[in-house]
Amino acid sequence: MRENGIWHPRLAALVAGLGHTETIVVADAGLPVPPGVEVVHLAVTRDVPPFLAVLDAITDELVVEAATVATELTDKALLRGIRRLKVPVDAVAHEELKARSQHATAIVRTGEATPYANVILRAGVPF
Repeated sequence: MRENGIWHPRLAALVAGLGHTETIVVADAGLPVPPGVEVVHLAVTRDVPPFLAVLDAITDELVVEAATVATELTDKALLRGIRRLKVPVDAVAHEELKARSQHATAIVRTGEATPYANVILRAGVPF
């Protein structure tokens, strides 16, 4: 067992295996998963685990070069949490975010119940 970092075996493997420009989505409990895209179900109950805790765990182990959110996401705390990644964050309509999620390596479903609490993370490189 690892002392620190992501303990969920499949999530740890997904994050470690992402290549430059590949994407992973951290999602609320309701984002639809397109056919063919792997989903990692973390949701236990409403708001468990919360979106920002999962985002922090993933970004502690992943070099992120850009992020995409829905323009409909208005929750200030969640937006602050995403912006503290200090990467470019673009906003697109929720329907466009769902369309882009079709190309993700995986969608990580949290227990988050805040509307539009989804972010697409694009993997970067550490050099």
